[in-house]
Amino acid sequence: GNMSFSCLEPQVVPVTFLSSSSFLALPGTLGQDEVFVSFQFRTWNKEGLLLSSKLHQSSGGFLLYLSDGRIKINLHKTGRVLSDITAGAGLNNGQWHYVSLSVKRNRISVRVDNDVTSSAHASIPLQIHSGAVFYFGGCPNSGNISECNTSFGGFQGCMRLISIGNKAVDMISIQQNGFGNFSDLQIDLCGITDRCLPNYCEHGGECSQSWNSFHCNCANTGYKGATCHYPIYEQSCEAYKHRGNTSGFYNIDSDGSGPLGPFPVYCNMTDATWTIIQHNGTNLTRVRSANRENPHTVFFKYSASLDQLQATINLADHCEQELAYYCKKSRLLDKSDGMPLSWWIGRTNETHTYWGGSLPAVQKCACGLEGSCIDSQHYCNCDADRDEWTNDTGFLSYKDHLPVTEIVITDTDRPNSEAAYKLGPLLCHGDRTFWNSASFNTETSYLHFPTFHGELSADVSFFFKTTASSGVFLENLGIQDFIRIELQSPSEVVFSFDVGNGPSEVIVQSHNSLNDNQWHYVKAERNVKEASLQIDQLPQRSHSAPPDGHIRLQLNSQLFVGGTASRQKGFLGCIRSLRLNGMALDLEERAKITPGVEPGCPGHCSSYGNLCHNGGKCREKYSGFSCDCTFSAYAGPFYIELLFVSEISAYFWTGTSVTYNFQEYYTLAKNSSSHASSFYADMTLTREAITFAFRTTRTPSLLLYVSSFYKEYLSVILTRNGDLQIRYKLDSHQDPDVFSISFKSMADGHLQHVKINREEEKLIVEVNQNEKKKFILSSGTEFNAIKSLTLGKILEISDVDEETMKANSQGFVGCLSSVQFNHIAPLKAALHHSSSAPVIVKGRFTESSCGTLTGADSTSSETTHSFADHSGPIDEGKPLANAIRSDSAIIGGVIAVVIFILLCITAIAIRIYKKKGIYSKNEAKGSENEDSAESALKSELSMQNTAGENQKEYFF
Repeated sequence: GNMSFSCLEPQVVPVTFLSSSSFLALPGTLGQDEVFVSFQFRTWNKEGLLLSSKLHQSSGGFLLYLSDGRIKINLHKTGRVLSDITAGAGLNNGQWHYVSLSVKRNRISVRVDNDVTSSAHASIPLQIHSGAVFYFGGCPNSGNISECNTSFGGFQGCMRLISIGNKAVDMISIQQNGFGNFSDLQIDLCGITDRCLPNYCEHGGECSQSWNSFHCNCANTGYKGATCHYPIYEQSCEAYKHRGNTSGFYNIDSDGSGPLGPFPVYCNMTDATWTIIQHNGTNLTRVRSANRENPHTVFFKYSASLDQLQATINLADHCEQELAYYCKKSRLLDKSDGMPLSWWIGRTNETHTYWGGSLPAVQKCACGLEGSCIDSQHYCNCDADRDEWTNDTGFLSYKDHLPVTEIVITDTDRPNSEAAYKLGPLLCHGDRTFWNSASFNTETSYLHFPTFHGELSADVSFFFKTTASSGVFLENLGIQDFIRIELQSPSEVVFSFDVGNGPSEVIVQSHNSLNDNQWHYVKAERNVKEASLQIDQLPQRSHSAPPDGHIRLQLNSQLFVGGTASRQKGFLGCIRSLRLNGMALDLEERAKITPGVEPGCPGHCSSYGNLCHNGGKCREKYSGFSCDCTFSAYAGPFYIELLFVSEISAYFWTGTSVTYNFQEYYTLAKNSSSHASSFYADMTLTREAITFAFRTTRTPSLLLYVSSFYKEYLSVILTRNGDLQIRYKLDSHQDPDVFSISFKSMADGHLQHVKINREEEKLIVEVNQNEKKKFILSSGTEFNAIKSLTLGKILEISDVDEETMKANSQGFVGCLSSVQFNHIAPLKAALHHSSSAPVIVKGRFTESSCGTLTGADSTSSETTHSFADHSGPIDEGKPLANAIRSDSAIIGGVIAVVIFILLCITAIAIRIYKKKGIYSKNEAKGSENEDSAESALKSELSMQNTAGENQKEYFF
C-alpha cells in the first residue's frame, strides 16, 4: 500500500539564552480574553525571568519567573500585586521541564511537567486581555520595560517547543528574521554547560552549579575549600599536641589532602604522644576443639581501613601491638615436623609465626630470644606442652607487619587442651614528618622533588624561619605554566602562578615581620575554582579562576625547594614539615646529599618554648624540643597546666614533715656572725615567688614555713576560723608582719590555690584567682641566710610567734599540691628525687591525685583520709578544741563504713563461691558460658598462681 520507510519526527529547535540580558520577543494576539503559553526550559540557575507581558487596556502585566528553583507567577497592576502563586520545586537541576500558563477571564493556572501535584490555580479580581508582545528570558534595553523589571535578572539557559495560543513557534523563521525580535541568543543549539560532570568536588563533596560556575558542599566530608580539597583535621596526634590539645578522641587524616579520609583515634598526650586505634576483639577469648582440619580463625576489624592504617603507621616513628597467648597443652609449633600450629596474619595478608616480643623471620617467642623459656628445649613457653596454664606475651613492633588482622589456632582438640588469646589496640607514637626539616645556607642551593604534572589541584604547606628579607620557598615550571611561592619582602608572601590562563598572584601581607627567626606557617592551594594563600592565622586570600579556563597543571620540571632553577633569589633559612597534596617530602634525606643544604633545623625553642609552662625549661632536640621540668612543681608534657592533671600532689597525715634544706649549717657559721654573714650572702632574698594548692578541714594548720639562720622566718598558716594568714619576720628584733586573707573559711575540704609574691617591701597575695591583695612590709626587705623550707609539721622549732606555734601543734593534715618556692619544688623533690635532693621526710607521706579532684570526689577523698587520720593518736595526744562537737559524727561514720566493708566482703565471697560452683558444673558438662569466659579464665589462672606460690592471704 501507500507507505514510506521513514518516520517524520517534529523538528525540535532549542534556543540558548547566553546572558542575563538575552531576550526573545514574540508577537501575541492583542485584546483576547484568553492567554495560553507553554514551553520547555532547562537551567542551572535558581533565579531568572522566564516570561513577561503587558496586559491590554491596563497599566499592569504578569511575570513568570524562577525563584529558588520554583516557578512563580506575579500578576500586578499599578504597582499592586493581584496574585502571586508558586508551582514546582528543584527546577534548576539542568533537566528539561515543561511549563504552561493559562489565563482565562479572571482565572489563572500554572502547570509544571504535566504533573497535577505541581499545578497552581488562583482567581483574580480583574478581567484579563492579552497584550501585543510576549518577552521570553528578559526584556530589551530600550523602551518602556517596567512590566519586566525584576531584581533577579534575565534567564540563562535553554528553551524549546515554545507555543503561544496552542500554535508552535517556528524558531528557524525567527532566526531568518521572519518575525519576532531577539538579542544575544544561540538558536538551534542548547549551549548549556554541565559543570558538575565530571564532578570536580573532591572527597565526596556534593556539586551544584549555576550558569557560570559550580559550588561544592563540603559538609560532613572532613575537608574544606572551594573543591573540598584541604583537610580540616590534623595528620597525627603529634600535630594536635603542638596545637596545645589535651588527651582525648580526635579525627586524624594521615595523608592530608590525599584520597584517604579521616578516622577516629584516641590521642594519649604523654611525653611520647601515643595514637591508639581500637578494633573489635580486645577481650580475652578462650579456644577449644580446634585442629588443622577445623581451625579457630578470628578476624579483627579496626576503626580505620587498612590503607588508612598503613598511612598512619608509615607516618609514625614507632608502632606496636600487644599479643598475649595463654596455653594449656596447646602448642604454637609442632617440633616433629616443624610446622606451625598457630599463626597470625598482618596488614599485607602475610602469615607470621613469631610472637609478641620476638623478631620477624625468627620462629620464636620472647622467651626464646631471652633464653628464659620454662623448657630450654623449646623457643616458646607454650611449646613445652604442659598441663598447666602458661603464656607467651609481648609486643609486636615490626611496622611493616602491623596491625594484626587475623589469628589462627589449631592445637586445642586434645584432652585437657585449651588456649586463650588477647590482642591489644594498635599503638603508634611520633610523626616523622612534623619535624622533618632542612637548613638552606646559600642562595644558590636547593632541593628537588617530583613535579605536579597533570594534577587537578595542588596544595603546599610548610613552616619556615629566616632572618632574610626575601627568597623563593619553592618553584615548579612547565613549558608555559609555573607555580612559585616566595618571601618578597620581610612582611609579604606571594603565591604566583600561570596554568594557561595568564599569570596571576595572590599576596598576603603581615603586620609583623616574617623574618624574625620564628616559625611561620604557609598554606597555598590552586584548584579548578580558585587559588588561595594563608600565612599563620592571618585571613586567607584567594583569587578566582576563570570559569572555562585550563583545569590540569602542565608542569614538567622538577619541584625546586629553597631555590629556583636559575639559582637566583634562593631562600636562606629553615623549612620543615613540607607536604605536597598530602604527601610529606623527606627534606632531611635529600639534604644529606645536597651541597649547601643541611638536614635539621636548630632553634625550635625560640618558637615553641612558650609551650613549656610552670617554670619548665625548653631544651633543643635534633627533631623538635622537650620541656625540662627539673625546677618546676609540675611534671609531664608541656600542656598539662591547662587541666591541672599532672600537679605533684601528696597527702599529709598527722605528724608528717617534709623539709627541704637550702644549705648545711656549718660550724664556721655558728662561731662567727661576721663569717656567717659572708658565707650566706648568696642566700639572702629580696623577693619570693610562692605558689601552692591545698585541701584540708583542719584548723589551725601550718601550710608552709621558711626558716633562716638569723631567726628570721616566713610562715603561712590557717587560723582557727579558716582564714589564710601570712607572717613575715625579716628583722629578728621586731614582731612579725601579719597579713590575713578573709574571703571565707579555706578549711572547707575544697582545693584552694594560693600565689604569694614579694618584692622588697611589696607583697601581693592571690587566692583562687580572685582579686589580688596588696600589702606593705615594715619588718624589713631582706630575708637573710635562709635555711630550710618545711611543709607539714616543724619538728625543731624555736623563736616563732605564738600563732605559728599553735598552728604547728596541729601540723598539717590534708592535701598539698604544686608547691613552688622560687625555682624550688620541694614536693617534687621529696616524691621523685628523694635520694639525690636535700630533702628530709618524716612520718606518713604518700603521693596522691588529691590535687586534681573537685566537687564530690574531693569530699570523698577528704573523708577517706580523715578515717585514716583518726586511726592513730591525734596531734600527739593534745586535745582538739573542736573535737567534742565532731566526735559523735566521726564515730557514726566509722561504724557505718566498717559495716559496709563487712557486707561487701561477705557478698564478694559468696559470689566467688557461686562462680566457682557454676564453673565446675560447666566444666563437667563440657560447655561454657561465653559471656563469662574471660572472668572464668582469669579466675583459673589466679587459682593456679595461688597454688604455685602457696599464698595464704587474699585482698578484696
